[in-house]
Amino acid sequence: MKIVVCVKQVPDTAGGVKFNPDGTLDRGAMLTIMNPDDKAGLEAALRLKDQYGAEVTVVTMGLPKAEEVLREAMAMGADKGVLVTDRVLGGADTWATSTTLAGAIRNLDYDLIITGRQAIDGDTAQVGPQISEHLDIPVISYAQDIKIEGDSVVVERQYEDRYHVVKAKMPCLITALSELNEPRYMTPGGIFDAYKQEITVWGRADLKDVDDANLGLKGSPTKIAKASDKVRKGAGEKVSLDPDESVSYIVDKLKIKHVI
Repeated sequence: MKIVVCVKQVPDTAGGVKFNPDGTLDRGAMLTIMNPDDKAGLEAALRLKDQYGAEVTVVTMGLPKAEEVLREAMAMGADKGVLVTDRVLGGADTWATSTTLAGAIRNLDYDLIITGRQAIDGDTAQVGPQISEHLDIPVISYAQDIKIEGDSVVVERQYEDRYHVVKAKMPCLITALSELNEPRYMTPGGIFDAYKQEITVWGRADLKDVDDANLGLKGSPTKIAKASDKVRKGAGEKVSLDPDESVSYIVDKLKIKHVI
């Protein structure tokens, strides 16, 4: 079995975010991590590899520094890493990003594609399903458990108060929740091995069946009206009351806010 995992290098939001004049993130100026949902998807792929002997290829689109998340993935146990990077791909929204990733994945053999549910820098949850549409394969989103049965995948799909069991024939795309599992740590030996391996680097010329009109900032139909760092909260209201008065005070506030 061959599994492709899409991961994204995202800003470490604990260190703050920075923006370019056009409203896009200044990714080169921020500390970065592997997107949490993507890491859960990677761990799911690695567990399938442990169980079935699958080959795991990790694909990312981004700046050259995004190679770091591929090295991390290989240090965790992935077999290959593919970096898709090119100036013409910069500033892409979800449509342009999914078009690019689908164009890259068409170069690969795969039975299963796993992406994170969404990235913490956008929270759109659109790229995974859009990739499946570009590739014309089934998609199962919000996976909280994954099993393989013959040539099919069986997924517990999470809802707010329950889950559905969904079965689809491979090839198929799954979007993973961060709650899916607890990702493993890199091992010292894995880190050394990861930095001995070559990363495959693809640019615009390596993408299959894509139109330039759908790539990069120019090919992105989403336009950003305004972007800003997180707003700092004020100190809030402070009161000093006895226990009985405190209860009445809190209940009144909840009623004003229509919480109760």
